[in-house]
Parts: sequence; C-alpha cells; structure tokens
Amino acid sequence: MNRSQLIEEYGKAGTDLRMAVRGLERDDLIAYPVPGTWSIQEIIIHITDSDLIVADRMKRVIAEENPTLTGFNEAHFARNLFYNEQSAEDAVTIVELNRRNFARVLAKLPDGAFDRTGMHTERGPMKLIDLLEGSVKHLKHHLNFIVDKRKKLGKMMG
Repeated sequence: MNRSQLIEEYGKAGTDLRMAVRGLERDDLIAYPVPGTWSIQEIIIHITDSDLIVADRMKRVIAEENPTLTGFNEAHFARNLFYNEQSAEDAVTIVELNRRNFARVLAKLPDGAFDRTGMHTERGPMKLIDLLEGSVKHLKHHLNFIVDKRKKLGKMMG
C-alpha cells in the first residue's frame, strides 16, 4: 500500500469503528461472549487510548528531533481507567475526529518526514511510517475481534 493510501485508510478508520459498533446496546458492549477476553466496550476504549498515544508519538516524531516514545501497559490501562464506565459513543467520536484531523497533517508532509524517527522505550528506533502502519493495522486487528464478538452475541453487522 502506498503512503497516500495508508493515510487515507488511517483517516477513515474511525468511521470503520463506528460501523463496527452500530446498533449495539449497552448490554452488548459490556458482555463477555468470549470468556477471559475484553468486552467490546473495553476494546473500544483501548483503541481510543492507543490511538491518542500513537498520534502523540507521530506528532513528536514530526515536530522534535529523535523524541522519546514512552510505552504503556494496556492491561494496566484497562484495569485502572474504568473502561466499562466510559462512553463508547464518545470514544468512537474521538477516534473519528482525531484520525480525520491528523490525516490532514500527514498528507501535507514531505516524503522525508516519514523516515524521521523517535526512540521507543521498549521497541527502540521507530520511523513515522512504521507508527502510521502500526496504527492502521492495530485498529483492523481489533475490528476483527469486535466482529467476532458481535457474531457470538447474535448481533451481526447489517
């Protein structure tokens, strides 16, 4: 996938998330159709937290010289940030707006900007293009889980 397509996909992915959860009620969102895994609600909030963190990392790589990109423990976030008490609707809106808005920045960057790097505290050097690709893949990865959980709940996407 070329960079323009990647940026386009990044920018529209919030809409994909909205479509994946459309029609679900609160009980559906907080259900655990696959025991031992996150609820759809927890996945949505995880996506939002991750999305904001990765957008911050990308901004730092663009704006600063070799910035430190701090890792985070997703299990601690889910456990300590009241994921099932947050608004799934607001979280989806945040992802939509954040991605759509930041895609405009990414589209304006010169080619060389995508080779800029930051130093991740756990993964080492990371290029902007790697962060962007990872963000697109991350959301797709979790959308698959949402679709699977919907099927198990008998709430097929229409």
